[in-house]
Amino acid sequence: MISLDSGTLRRHLSEGQVIPAMPLALNEDRSWSPYHQRALLRYYADAGAGGVAVGVHTTQFEIRDPKHGLFEAVLECCATEVRSRVNPGKSFAMISGICGNTEQAVGEAALARKHGYHAGLLSLSALGQASDRQLVDHCREVASLIPAIGFYLQPGIGGRTYGYRFWREFAEIDGVLAIKIAPFNRYATLEVVRAVADSGREDIALYTGNDDNIIHDLITPFPWGNPPRRIVGGLLGQWAVGTRKAVALLEEVKKSDKSAAEWAALNASLTDFNSAIFDPANEFKGCIPGINEMLRRDGLMPSRRCLDPHEDLSPGQEAELERVIQAYPEWQDTTFIAENLDRWMNL
Repeated sequence: MISLDSGTLRRHLSEGQVIPAMPLALNEDRSWSPYHQRALLRYYADAGAGGVAVGVHTTQFEIRDPKHGLFEAVLECCATEVRSRVNPGKSFAMISGICGNTEQAVGEAALARKHGYHAGLLSLSALGQASDRQLVDHCREVASLIPAIGFYLQPGIGGRTYGYRFWREFAEIDGVLAIKIAPFNRYATLEVVRAVADSGREDIALYTGNDDNIIHDLITPFPWGNPPRRIVGGLLGQWAVGTRKAVALLEEVKKSDKSAAEWAALNASLTDFNSAIFDPANEFKGCIPGINEMLRRDGLMPSRRCLDPHEDLSPGQEAELERVIQAYPEWQDTTFIAENLDRWMNL
């Protein structure tokens, strides 16, 4: 794996990458399985991902709870595996989720740097009542310790609303590399893109986290900037499933060789596929178990368990998973995984 200095990392992200949000591999008894965690990383690396995000929502925020004590262990396991696994000539971005108030976030940034992570994805959910000025000061302090990726987390799973003014000021922080845009809201998405374009910061890469509109985000030349700003890649929980197909999709987008109608049809099918996994019908309560269940069926996860014993598939979600598994083989890596699973499990 190439050691990514800030310039190389910026170029890598600006080229557009598929970055899965790392699930947490738990056994049926909810104990952590480093064995399966490493196999997942091997899958993502061989699928062509350009990096991975660890310690984020998909990894379960509860890993930070002292009663589980898994945050540093998972960070270290993933970083060690990537260093030993990824081709020395390949750029691969290691991104750590960073949460909590400023004191906690600074501590997490230091921990991420200790284990060789290249950037931190900033969750601001703990600062729900903070002013824009307080939020920007918080982000600036963390970005002074580790290159930062902004994160517009949708309010439905713990985020809050951030307006144009916040993103315009956020874009002025020197250490900002990228922004993951995931409000699941077109108006809010446009505000982020416009704010970054207005800042003049061409070195900030825009990534979609809008699992309900991935392809439209990727194909749109937004009407700001010269040339128009683009969302160049995705940092997505959905792309923890079907990662190789996601890499192929992003390559197709870069070639732009389909009609608008063809892209719209693909966007509809991918969004429908994702609806069963992310469980919007039940306010996204089953989104993490949905990801885990898909990976379990392919043999990459030992169970779909979450650290919270009450977190499981929603009523009717398993039937929806069955429906989309049958309907959309084009978004799944079942054959690719079957061909490589023994190797990933036994390295």
